[in-house]
Amino acid sequence: MTKPFMFEKPIGMRDTLPEVYETKRQIRHQLEAEMEGWGYQTIETPTLEYYDTVGVASAILDQQLFKLLDQQGNTLVLRPDMTAPIARLVASSLKGAEYPIRLAYQSQVYRAQQHEGGKPAEFEQVGIELIGDGTVSADGEVIALMVASLKRAGLENFKIAIGHVGYVNALLLDVVGNAERADVLRRFLYEKNYVGFREHVKSLTLSSIDKGRLLGLLKLRGGKDSLLQAADLVKTEQGDIALSELHQLWDVLESYGIDKYVKFDLNLVLHMSYYTGTVFEGYGAHLGVPLCSGGRYDELLEKFNRPAQATGFGVRLDLLVEAIGKTAEAPLRTCIIFSKDHRSEAIALATEKRGNGDVVVLQDLAGITDVDRMSEQYSDVVYCIGKSKKGGESHE
Repeated sequence: MTKPFMFEKPIGMRDTLPEVYETKRQIRHQLEAEMEGWGYQTIETPTLEYYDTVGVASAILDQQLFKLLDQQGNTLVLRPDMTAPIARLVASSLKGAEYPIRLAYQSQVYRAQQHEGGKPAEFEQVGIELIGDGTVSADGEVIALMVASLKRAGLENFKIAIGHVGYVNALLLDVVGNAERADVLRRFLYEKNYVGFREHVKSLTLSSIDKGRLLGLLKLRGGKDSLLQAADLVKTEQGDIALSELHQLWDVLESYGIDKYVKFDLNLVLHMSYYTGTVFEGYGAHLGVPLCSGGRYDELLEKFNRPAQATGFGVRLDLLVEAIGKTAEAPLRTCIIFSKDHRSEAIALATEKRGNGDVVVLQDLAGITDVDRMSEQYSDVVYCIGKSKKGGESHE
């Protein structure tokens, strides 16, 4: 293994420069303000968690976990997502709190990436979890809050795709007959490998009608009418329950007035086993990957011995910044350049300006190599280096 160059970073790790940081900060503030306005309380969880609790319960694949050992030999993981840590917190520190519980967060998460993947291994998520409410109203609230948060952050052109795990499972099981064969097809959907899905369906020993039902799943995208088409493909109790929930969900979203932002995508699969009901993803214009996602996960809290139905979403802050495509205007900065004889005057002036809300840099003249180039970084430059005609110190 060769020694890395001094400027190299670990795979997937990135630097954030001031202009991008300021953009992220402003967008994060808007997201948090919207979530707080809906009654969600912000929490923090540790960066390190035990592998045997949060690591195992997480929706993130095991090979993407950053693992390390503590001094007692316990395997730890860098926080791979926020849902599992929040489930742990609800079952421990908030075990006395009455359901439903509404929590918000903004945290760094860590997921190991392959060398050629080009994806970040550390990024910031901002999101919410609604725990203890199994109603369609809760699903609708979470999706409506996600839409409201994206709009408040400044994203204008986006769509939310909504699916249902129960419907996909019902159709696949009804056609292929067992969970093992259904899992093969489900993985193609999870990986969004629709070409592979089609080719695999064609290779199965099924009637042309059943093959048509499976291939028809890929066409179930659109508005409320797509639910009627979905009903024609599967006639089981599980399928009927899922479609009934989606019909009710559409009514909830219409009540919020956000139906124009959503569409159904009945082949949407976000995880092989983690989600249990409604799932959804958000897409921005000219962005080829989802910038936010979420759904219902009614079985996770059981793993922490406090069963509850739950739903939530997370927004990838870096992808949202990219989708918005605008860089925040940096605050105006004044630079006060002083000589050592006028340090006290410069400090007093900087204190006064900062008290008025200005951003002020205080710079010793002796520490500057090129005054002209240095001054170009600021909207205003004040010099405390000379004497006034009356003998007092001057500001130029």
